[in-house]
Amino acid sequence: MNKKPFVAIFLPVALAFSVSVFADEKVQWSDVPAAAQKTITENSGQGAIEEIEKETEMISGKKTTIYEADVRQPDGKKIEIKVSEDGKLIEIDKD
Repeated sequence: MNKKPFVAIFLPVALAFSVSVFADEKVQWSDVPAAAQKTITENSGQGAIEEIEKETEMISGKKTTIYEADVRQPDGKKIEIKVSEDGKLIEIDKD
């Protein structure tokens, strides 16, 4: 049995699916769950939210929906706040 046609068809389909599952998606504030909004607001200080992305990450072997907010602080510095959809703070990255 020749496996080349199978690989030629299956591999691109599998890669396309895996990329779409883990691709970042820009979302509006109104699309962010209330618990995640609360955590982002509590950790943004006086900063302005410039952009929010929804992404899927593997955490402890489980697919988890994450909201990543790019926040511009009053002093001009940028931070990224990552929270789960249930509002758990995952990470704050300060540039």
